[in-house]
Amino acid sequence: MKSIKVLITASLVALLSSGCEKVLEEHPQSQIVPSYFNSPSGVLGGIAGVYNDIRSQWGTEGFTVEMQAGTDEFIQGLSAGTPIPYTYNGLNGSNFGSAWGIAFQDINTLNGVLQYGQTIELPEATRKQYLAQAKFLRAFWYFYLVQTWGDVPLHTEFITVPSQAASRQPAAQVYELIIKDLTEAAADLPNQPTAPFLGKAATKPVAQFLLAKAYLTRGWLNNTAADFTKAAALTDEIIANKSAYGLDLWQDYGDAFVPANDYGKESMFVSDHVLDPKYGYYSVGAAAGGGAAQNLSPWFTNWNYPNNSGINSFKNASGAFVNSGTSGMIRDSYYGRPYVRMRPNSDKLATGPRAGKNYFLDQAFTKRDVDSRFANSFYTVYISNTSVTNAANTANNSRGISYTTVVGSDTAVWLPDYEVPGAPQFIGSRPFKGIVVPPSLWNNGIFPALKKFMDPSRGANFNDPSTRPCVLYRFSDVYMTGAEAYFKAGDAAKAASLLNVVRQRAAFRKSATTAQNAAAAAAMTITASDVTLDFILDERSREFFGEWQRWHDLVRTRSLVRRVQEWNQEAAPYVKDFNMLRPIPQTQIDRVVDGPAFPQNSGY
Repeated sequence: MKSIKVLITASLVALLSSGCEKVLEEHPQSQIVPSYFNSPSGVLGGIAGVYNDIRSQWGTEGFTVEMQAGTDEFIQGLSAGTPIPYTYNGLNGSNFGSAWGIAFQDINTLNGVLQYGQTIELPEATRKQYLAQAKFLRAFWYFYLVQTWGDVPLHTEFITVPSQAASRQPAAQVYELIIKDLTEAAADLPNQPTAPFLGKAATKPVAQFLLAKAYLTRGWLNNTAADFTKAAALTDEIIANKSAYGLDLWQDYGDAFVPANDYGKESMFVSDHVLDPKYGYYSVGAAAGGGAAQNLSPWFTNWNYPNNSGINSFKNASGAFVNSGTSGMIRDSYYGRPYVRMRPNSDKLATGPRAGKNYFLDQAFTKRDVDSRFANSFYTVYISNTSVTNAANTANNSRGISYTTVVGSDTAVWLPDYEVPGAPQFIGSRPFKGIVVPPSLWNNGIFPALKKFMDPSRGANFNDPSTRPCVLYRFSDVYMTGAEAYFKAGDAAKAASLLNVVRQRAAFRKSATTAQNAAAAAAMTITASDVTLDFILDERSREFFGEWQRWHDLVRTRSLVRRVQEWNQEAAPYVKDFNMLRPIPQTQIDRVVDGPAFPQNSGY
């Protein structure tokens, strides 16, 4: 049973200023008992606790690795730790499943909300909103579970008595509940966030979007044309009513990741990570390194720029980058904390039809001259934040000059997306104060860092967790999901038109003229003949790189094994068809001692 500790999130901040603070006092219990839900505050507290548990996964390290490692997008960074989730070699129920227990605890909490929320004294409109939130959240967790593990235990009643028996129900039944819950939730949720569920909590379009995803995923699973049609119709409805829903795309792709826009028109549903000391989130200035609800996502894909940016770095006889000399950078809040867990998949393939190519630059981000998403997603230029004097006779300084770097002006590290003669100390024959590290010199310790989630607000306490929310669903995904649904329904022309909305937005640059932006948009425009499954998957990479979606994208489209074998050299020898489902956590299997044993997924 779940120990309840009601932690309110930013989605419910209205309660903190509405005279209702007393209902949010923490009353830890050894288990949730029916009496807990016998008041409006108990029902609301149950919902708030589930929102808090979402943030205990999205943004944390183990969950982030599980959602992105072992795909075509990411390979291991220098500090990845165990290679198991990246390669599948040795993957089992003892080293996977960070969200399994949390998900089922929350589902039981939500079952209590739905059971007792029917009878407590509440205005009918308030009751509907509370129950709709609970239905959405139950569907949210079950959708994660069924995509990840397939058949799972299906519970719709509030469990108050511990049991050591459990069984798995068919995925088809789980999808039936997901679709029922989301359909009912969409009918009762408001168009836009309302008190007490403010910020970016669930709303009608969010429920509709998740319902479209569920139909799309079930359609792929069973090759059901009707599901693709339903998914497409739902995305059309959201787009047609975007004004009523307060949703839209930013004109500039990069604006979707400006911290001030985290709760803006493109963000549909977020996992809040607001800092409030009374919830014990973390101690300011303590340089927390992990734990429940801590958002460390800005730094998992960050290379160790303070320790690997020696200004006299050179290319050795084997053509590899060798770090040498005083570092041209020190750690700061703008460039972030270097965790070096995972890196973009830029390793060149050694054999096969794509030998000499890599997924990152040669497949995903191919139109970097007109597509702004590469520049808006990755750091490639590091401006010097420390003054370094480099004498002409310093070891490995081949420039033949002495100089001092100017803080805030000189470039300390440049990671161009093309080869530069003379790198790393020269651009051609011109000496370069910093270092130039082109793709041929990228390795597991130096590579373009994902900058979408960086949090410069840390200030002097830049090692603290981020208080930015994790954005789970963006409005651009409505277009992308609709395009995939229409593609599967056989309407490639409609799919292309939806993809073009996203692609033409990506062509826009604030620094360009109107004519230049028009030309870029034309260059990004596709036709029906361009739309293939691989094109859609590549487009999802460009749009959502690093946004906790890739593993489910590949599994949904039945593309995981093929795409990993085609593009990911470190995982290709080990990935198998059975990896389309994850291993059931061993703790779950061990706890079932009454009745039939709890079955593990095939292959593990």
